[in-house]
Amino acid sequence: MDRRRFISRSLVLGTGLSTPLALTRAAFAASMPADIVEMDALGLSRAIEESQVSCVEVMQAYLAHIERYNPVYNAIVGMAEADDLLQQARNADAELSRGEYHGWMHGMPHAVKDLQPVAGLRYTSGSPIFADRIADRDSGMAAKLRAAGAIFIGKTNTPEFGLGSQSYNPVYGATGSAWNPGLTAGGSSGGAASGLGTLMLPVADGSDMMGSLRNPGAFNNVIGFRPSVNVMSGTESVPRALSTSGPMGRNTADTIALLDTIASIRLGGDFNALDLSTSKFAWMGNLDGYLAMEDGVLDLCEASLNQVAATGASVEATTPLFNFNDLWLCWTTLRHGGRASMRRYWDDPETRGLLKDDLAWEIRQSMSITAGDTANANRIRQAWYRELDRLFSQYDFLVWPTAQLFPYDKNTSWPREIAGRSMDTYHRWMEVVMYASLGGLPTVNVPVGFDAQGRPMGMQVMGRYGEDKKVLEFALAYENITDFLDARPNLVAAS
Repeated sequence: MDRRRFISRSLVLGTGLSTPLALTRAAFAASMPADIVEMDALGLSRAIEESQVSCVEVMQAYLAHIERYNPVYNAIVGMAEADDLLQQARNADAELSRGEYHGWMHGMPHAVKDLQPVAGLRYTSGSPIFADRIADRDSGMAAKLRAAGAIFIGKTNTPEFGLGSQSYNPVYGATGSAWNPGLTAGGSSGGAASGLGTLMLPVADGSDMMGSLRNPGAFNNVIGFRPSVNVMSGTESVPRALSTSGPMGRNTADTIALLDTIASIRLGGDFNALDLSTSKFAWMGNLDGYLAMEDGVLDLCEASLNQVAATGASVEATTPLFNFNDLWLCWTTLRHGGRASMRRYWDDPETRGLLKDDLAWEIRQSMSITAGDTANANRIRQAWYRELDRLFSQYDFLVWPTAQLFPYDKNTSWPREIAGRSMDTYHRWMEVVMYASLGGLPTVNVPVGFDAQGRPMGMQVMGRYGEDKKVLEFALAYENITDFLDARPNLVAAS
């Protein structure tokens, strides 16, 4: 039985995801993969709860897999001691034997993105300034994961302070794509996505300002979901924030389960695959040539949209009625303005020299932004909200490629050109992701396949602000008509 049919037969999606459903022992044994690390997260959860596999066996399997492959991919960093992790797994088994069950992640190994503290683990934020910092508390997200039963094995790699869509830093080095460890895993949640794609993690958390859940999802052939900004914060009534945390998974059902665990606003209700035949999609492509795109990116996305259209869905090519140069000005003004809080690192002579050039540049940019600049940027953003409302009055979903080029050499900090066009800043090459970020929109990366070199790509599918459930139900339906998530990379073991 393949994975997609297994999901459709054995899962009832929704609030029940936080309490995995019981299966008969015989039925479960028949469906369980031979290798523990190959199991999807919900299947692994059920295996643990039904005592088909012990927490110690799970931890041993993951630690062995990580030892074999992580030296090549560098996805998980700041690892905890194996003996301590195995003792935590034994404790989790003992709790189960006493009828104490913490939640669907009971006894499952997890690594939090290294921008969040986890008590007792290194918390570097990818910066040499904090290379030796040990967290003395859990972040709010980590506390939720711990309460759901997760065992923290370490952190996932990220660029310095999470800046840039390439996960490299002077503390841990660069992270490689699950599909080619010589290529970047993307960022800033690159370690999380690579850890998923290489089967070193069952699920992963990340964060997204400028595509940091979506771009790594595309570069590792996994699901990355950026929620509406209020879902994680619980406070935003309008989408003012540019950044939000969110979940990643090897499939959509796992992604929903993790979102249900870490969100401040739970979506609730059952999740069912969307009826695509009644849905309308607006395909934005490269915005009539405004965005530089590497050859092959649009072709893969359009081929996947043809599969969506084959269900009876309406897919129309369109372009927003907007000045995209104005949007880039809006984006850079608001983004750079947010770096003012980091000026202390620039002003301190002991830390200035430890900042990477791109971060130092952004801090300097923040110094020149005036109140008038910010007011102008907010006026442009308000106009973008109105244009999004107009588009969503006609379409259910807006679709762009997730990235403007395929994964590139991980020893390159960022691409200086795409399709012969110069990139004038270190983040211009990811301009395609800012449209959702400025709108605070729920957006899912879904895979669209591979180019002739075997490099993965994805497309980002956006819903109206607050329609997170609808976007995720699209992703469930998309899995039913495609098989990209069934593909597995040929992993390279450490020598």
